[in-house]
Amino acid sequence: MGDGNGSGKGKSVSYDVLEDVPPTKVGEIIEGELVVNPRPASPHARAASKLGGWLDGPFDEGNNGPGGWVILDEPELRFAGTGDALVPDLAGWRRERMPRIPNTPVFSLAPDWICEVLSPSTYRWDRGPKMRVYARAGVEWLWFIDPLAEGLEIHRLQEGQWRLHEVHLGSGTVNAVPFDAVPLNLSRLWSR
Repeated sequence: MGDGNGSGKGKSVSYDVLEDVPPTKVGEIIEGELVVNPRPASPHARAASKLGGWLDGPFDEGNNGPGGWVILDEPELRFAGTGDALVPDLAGWRRERMPRIPNTPVFSLAPDWICEVLSPSTYRWDRGPKMRVYARAGVEWLWFIDPLAEGLEIHRLQEGQWRLHEVHLGSGTVNAVPFDAVPLNLSRLWSR
């Protein structure tokens, strides 16, 4: 079993192994390897919660914003034919692609946007293997939030490759694509 240190690399595992992951951990299958990490620490959890709260009103519900999105916390993603089972911190689908949320614990339709909140235990997985899987699945936008460094990186998939689109640091207000219709005050995301 992978523990975030690369043990078990190259061995393929089945989805059944996820049933044995304790509820105090997050289990994923990334490029054929079971990766089990602890639940996030408070700066990570706060950044994800605050971002989800900010997105919900204007983008998911359409309150004081354009709507048009389905935003979910920690959905399990299993893309056809890959064997991967990934759990991003947040994911969003444009409503024209997912007009209704399916009654299922697992999503096979690739999101249009994913956000990973970086932590020491997940950093190398988020910025390496998971990035590759998201690119193969065709996710258009990928955000990395680093609550300790107080930074937001925005990547866009172009011709199958991730391109760094924007980097925002500190506590300013930004218009972060694809949610640039409503300004985001970055200081909301950082634990104080």
